[in-house]
Amino acid sequence: MTVGEIRRLYFIIRVFLSYGLDELIPKTRLTLLLRFWRRCVFWIPNRHPDELLGVRLRLALEQLGPVWIKLGQMLSTRRDLFPPEIADQLAALQDKVPPFDGAKAKAQIEKSLGGPVEQWFDDFDIKPLASASIAQVHTATLKENGQDVVIKVIRPDILPVIKADMRLIYRLARWVPRLLPDGRRLRPVEVVRDYEKTLIDELNLLREAANAIQLRRNFEDNNMLYVPFIYSDYCSETMLVMERIYGIPISDTNTLRAHGVNMQLLAERGVQVFFTQVFRDSFFHADMHPGNIFVSYEHPEDPQYIGIDCGIVGSLNKEDKRYLAENFIAFFNRDYRRVAELHVDSGWVPPDTNVEDFEFSIRTVCEPIFEKPLAEISFGHVLLNLFNTARRFNMEVQPQLVLLQKTLLYVEGIGRQLYPQLDLWKTAKPFLEEWIKDQIGLPAIWRAVKSKAPSWAEKLPELPELFYDGMRHHKLLKHSVDKLVFDMKEQRTRHGQARYLLGMGTVFLICGTALAIGRPQWELASGFLIVAGVLTWIVGWRKTN
Repeated sequence: MTVGEIRRLYFIIRVFLSYGLDELIPKTRLTLLLRFWRRCVFWIPNRHPDELLGVRLRLALEQLGPVWIKLGQMLSTRRDLFPPEIADQLAALQDKVPPFDGAKAKAQIEKSLGGPVEQWFDDFDIKPLASASIAQVHTATLKENGQDVVIKVIRPDILPVIKADMRLIYRLARWVPRLLPDGRRLRPVEVVRDYEKTLIDELNLLREAANAIQLRRNFEDNNMLYVPFIYSDYCSETMLVMERIYGIPISDTNTLRAHGVNMQLLAERGVQVFFTQVFRDSFFHADMHPGNIFVSYEHPEDPQYIGIDCGIVGSLNKEDKRYLAENFIAFFNRDYRRVAELHVDSGWVPPDTNVEDFEFSIRTVCEPIFEKPLAEISFGHVLLNLFNTARRFNMEVQPQLVLLQKTLLYVEGIGRQLYPQLDLWKTAKPFLEEWIKDQIGLPAIWRAVKSKAPSWAEKLPELPELFYDGMRHHKLLKHSVDKLVFDMKEQRTRHGQARYLLGMGTVFLICGTALAIGRPQWELASGFLIVAGVLTWIVGWRKTN
């Protein structure tokens, strides 16, 4: 490890211990050495003994920076895994991270615009509306049209912190295959590389603006999801101007119920929005924690989501999309044999995998959770069992699907908060069946014909000439093949003759030499045999060329 990595590692350890997070270490025999090591590090005491554990955890993650705050955001969606005193504190990491100085934010905005804020905006609020791990937002009014907007600015000097943590994570990822028997199968370096890319991409607000514009276009005139308008003329890599939205935070279930929002329909639409983004558009919002999702005040009986913060998006290629859809449908139909076969066909498990054993293992894990609402399903337990099953059958982690899996956990966690009785199977299955039908049925054929028609029309006048050229090339190819076959036969014949002559030459030489040694008086005969052998060798050698 480099000096910089050691320094960062020590800082992380010091922060965790100074906030007393060693209390999270379970008191088991497996952690005996770790707990003994904690006692040895006596010069770093718990400096916040009066604070609750949840508060200390939140403060520690905030001090460590964006990578750790992102971890807290992900954990905050899983209220089923933590007690309320921890879950509530983690939820604050979604949009209530301590902000940086508003004056610095204003200076950064003016640097991006090339002039004072007042030239383009009215009512600029120096106090941020919300603050997260990467950026914070300020409210203002756009002078050109009087529209209420929010201005998002990147936190200053966070790139070095992110890179320092990523270097440590890379170091750990390289150790995993050496320390764990299944480490290679986890493909940790590839997973970390994809995670690093998502973090670095989030620092470029021009990319986020483009993502938001695309998502808005995908759900234009749609009553399920609304994406705010982006004022791209004012955007730069460190600044984004977006329509200000007014909605109820998705985590505020009490307010949602007070406004009469149809919670069941809202939860079902959350699932539909997710699958629509993944399978219809192959472009999905991959940072769907509660801090980025709101519900419109309008039409509570017909609720509409509002999605913001589109810095992290994911996409799938056609093959992965098809395999995933067929996997889901087979899973919903309890066709575990098909699930096992699809894993083999896609290359997610080795081709020599015993399909029958794999099918039985999947059935054992998945069958108990069917036809149960979210409130009665422990997805953490299911995922652990699936991981153990995958390990038995040498299934490798697919880095391109990690972002999707994280997003699916977000969606499941939100659905659990909104409507614990949500039947995930009945909600998702019809959509996937319709999508598969659309991909392989007559509509798919018609779309393919329409997309190829202009190219075909352009080449239609050339068809006679192309046909003639094809026939001429066919004749030339046939002639070339016949000539090649004839040459190969001739060469094979010459080689056969050469082997025969070389063999005969060897026999003549051996016989002539033996006769010259054993019967000196037969000098003439032995000389004749030796000369014949040499001549036969020469002829055979020439046959080989």
